[in-house]
Order: sequence, then structure tokens, then C-alpha cells
Amino acid sequence: MASAVVVNGPEDVLDSHAIDWRGCEDHVRRLRQKIFTAAQVQDHKRIRNLQKLMLRSRPNTLLAVRRVTEINAGRLTASVDGRIVLDGQDEAALEP
Repeated sequence: MASAVVVNGPEDVLDSHAIDWRGCEDHVRRLRQKIFTAAQVQDHKRIRNLQKLMLRSRPNTLLAVRRVTEINAGRLTASVDGRIVLDGQDEAALEP
């Protein structure tokens, strides 16, 4: 019997509608501001620690995934030939 294995994430099921996106954006903005402030005074140790914290931050990961998956408006942009392919049937219908 195979058991479910969760890798690099929470064990609970993630629902994008249940995520407090505003809170995630606020958290990431505060971290970015702290990194900027530390860079202004050239506190390299604090910069490095804050960057590590940013990389381990769940809100940062959630926003990055959201940016790639939901906010990609470029997918609806036509290419050089002026055609847009959104699914497999459209792709199969393209002429070489």
C-alpha cells in the first residue's frame, strides 16, 4: 500500500482562495524593506540573514508561485504568426 508523501510543503491541502494574499504581500514587502534598509547602511551580515529568511518564507513562496501561475498575462499574447494556443486541440490544429 502506497502512502502519500509531501515534499517541500505543508501536510494540509492548500486552497488558494483560503490564503490571505494581502497578508502575504505585506509580509514580503516588510522583508524587502528591511533588506533595502540594511543595504543602505551596508550591514552585510543582516542583509544575508534577511535574504535567507526571505528564501525560507512561506508567503514569499506562495507569491512566487502565484505570479508564475495566475498573473501570467503574457500567455494570452499572440506570437509572431498572430495565433494563440491555449489547449492541446489548438496546438494540434496548427499548420507547419
